[in-house]
Amino acid sequence: MRILITCPPMLGMIDSFRPIFEEKGFKITIPEVVQTLTIDELISILPNHDGWIIGDDPATREVFEAGAQGRLKAAVKWGIGVDNVDIESCNDLAIPFTNTPNMFGSEVADMAVGYVIALARETFQIDQAIRKGDWPKPRGISLLSKTVALIGYGDIGKNTANRLKAMGMKVHVYDPVAGASNESDLIEVLVWPERLEEADFIVITCALNDSSYHMVNDKILTMAKTGVRIVNISRGPIIDEGALIAALESEKVYSAALDVFENEPLPMNSGLRSHPRCIFGSHNASNTIDAVERTSLLAIKRLFSYLERGQ
Repeated sequence: MRILITCPPMLGMIDSFRPIFEEKGFKITIPEVVQTLTIDELISILPNHDGWIIGDDPATREVFEAGAQGRLKAAVKWGIGVDNVDIESCNDLAIPFTNTPNMFGSEVADMAVGYVIALARETFQIDQAIRKGDWPKPRGISLLSKTVALIGYGDIGKNTANRLKAMGMKVHVYDPVAGASNESDLIEVLVWPERLEEADFIVITCALNDSSYHMVNDKILTMAKTGVRIVNISRGPIIDEGALIAALESEKVYSAALDVFENEPLPMNSGLRSHPRCIFGSHNASNTIDAVERTSLLAIKRLFSYLERGQ
């Protein structure tokens, strides 16, 4: 059998996993991937494979149809988010599919808090200035008693909330399945966008779906506190980037840390690039040696289970 792997973090450690495939007699295909393959590339290559470990690629109906017309028997999404996968198509085409939930909530939460600290103390601007020979002393803000609007309260959201709470920050949780009860004196569950104007930070950790698409838009940013700082370590399209650019220009939003974007990699002509108070990531919040190893091993285990069951 032949397995297609298109997840960049897993590909970056592929030598660690080769023996597992070799032991089963499975061959692996390792394409050149920056962030994702295109639909046309997938349609061309997928039919020659029995299994697919999916990254953030456009796993659309036409891609799965092409795979089903060839050898494709099963697919596993590396990671948590499945917004890029047409699961209904998998069901219609009888292609077993699953993901790897709850694998890197801690790692992504670490990055979220790192971004919060960086925005609060402007460490990135200090670094940039010192490299140019300057010696700046920007006045940041203290985190103690500041309020965070935390959008999403799954595994990543809960890990993030615990870290923010440990720093003495107040956390307003917005998640329709989080329940209405307060969990502690520092974590309060609210209905979006109730009391958004109290938030000093907006931190996004929710999944991308129809209800969260452009959830942070011009209307929401108008409601927010002037000078709010925004962190997104979830999915780019949750923020309307046009609205964010306008809010940065008016300084309604003071600064933003974005690990994800509406289009990835970030286009060279993106208006975000002109804003010095932004930190940019490369959709890399989950990418640690430890998290990649355990997530990849689970993805392999689940894919093998499907393939061996069908033999």
